[in-house]
Amino acid sequence: MQITPEQLPAQLAREFSPLYAVTGEEPLRALEAADAIRAAAKARGFTDRKVYSVTQHFDWAQPRSELAGMSLFGDRVLIDLRIPNGKPGKDGGAALEQLAGLAHADAALLVTFPGDWSTLKTGWCRSLADAGVLIESRAVEAAALPNWIGERLKRQKQSADRETLAFIADKVEGNLLAAHQELQKLALLYPEGPLSLEAVQDAVLNVARYDVFKLSEAWLAGDLVRLRRMLEGLKGEGEATPLVLWAMADDVRTLAKLRRGEKVFGKGPRLAAYERRARSISPRRIGEALKHAAAIDRLIKGLRPREISDDVWEEFYRLGARLATP
Repeated sequence: MQITPEQLPAQLAREFSPLYAVTGEEPLRALEAADAIRAAAKARGFTDRKVYSVTQHFDWAQPRSELAGMSLFGDRVLIDLRIPNGKPGKDGGAALEQLAGLAHADAALLVTFPGDWSTLKTGWCRSLADAGVLIESRAVEAAALPNWIGERLKRQKQSADRETLAFIADKVEGNLLAAHQELQKLALLYPEGPLSLEAVQDAVLNVARYDVFKLSEAWLAGDLVRLRRMLEGLKGEGEATPLVLWAMADDVRTLAKLRRGEKVFGKGPRLAAYERRARSISPRRIGEALKHAAAIDRLIKGLRPREISDDVWEEFYRLGARLATP
């Protein structure tokens, strides 16, 4: 069975499965789901917990013997199996398929691992979902983030209007861990009840950690407002301009390769977005973007080319707009 983190509390209230698997690309939601399962296990009498972290030469016989060798009168045990890189390998995959069939009422198994859509298609992941409950922690979409923040405020008996929720969402830039920290700060600073925009603006710092390699998410989506905000954030954080240029120029080269029908590294929704843009952008536009990137390179080196302004951050925005505009 596969469920979302929001569905987990109701599932735990109904019954406790001998097997839980927590995966996904959003670390905060995955961490909270795993914590909820551990708390539910403890409340149901699983007084013993064995933690295993899978490394390169991990001995899969250890958790297998724990699950298969429980004595009739032993304490109930939770096997907490963690796969930090989300890749158990061929032998590990086979071992996980076997472990899925060994979990029982007195020896439960919790497996946590990061993963994306391709992980869910693996045989070992499907075995875990078929034998127990799999919780997929997906990222919260930008449009849904204000509602997510509102629900979190409600948990701490606070509330805010739409404008205030949108302000917080803009500041954290999709970083749920940063949002969580800011909401905890609001709980400490202000009493229960409604929060004003002014109060939140005073308390919330710009904790977003802007990632230069996520600039493509903005221009691929045609979201020039977000592109501007991310570039301003990178500038404010003192990001090196050569690194920003390298990331954006690499995006242009990726479009050029796809336009020529060449294969590029990547997979999933991100690659699909590049492929869609490559089909809709003309070779001439790509050529102009490459020339623009070369001019920015000369500007960074202090050569001041005539065809662009002397504001490197404004030129980054114009380059992104050139790529985003149909």
